Amino acid sequence: MQIKIISETYNPLLKRKEITFEINHTQTGGTPSRFEVRKALAQIAKADLDRVYIRKFETKTGTMTAVGTANIYDAVEQAKLVEPKYIILRNQPPEKPKEEEGEESK
Repeated sequence: MQIKIISETYNPLLKRKEITFEINHTQTGGTPSRFEVRKALAQIAKADLDRVYIRKFETKTGTMTAVGTANIYDAVEQAKLVEPKYIILRNQPPEKPKEEEGEESK
């Protein structure tokens, strides 16, 4: 998975960086999960994972290239104040299957 930053602007009013990115995922075969992309963007931007939120992320039809937008906030509190709840929920780590298996066996 190779991430290329297309554009990066700073929004001083909302105290965040607004990033447009492109991912070439020919090595992985399929579209990477939102959480994997979020971790990779946090590493590239040298930011905490809690401050990075992916707004939109989709693969172009018939290609192995995905395009998306993300926001990197100056503070976690600012992110929770500005981002809608559904975006915050989409960016949560995937559920652990061990917990689901334990509940089903009871």
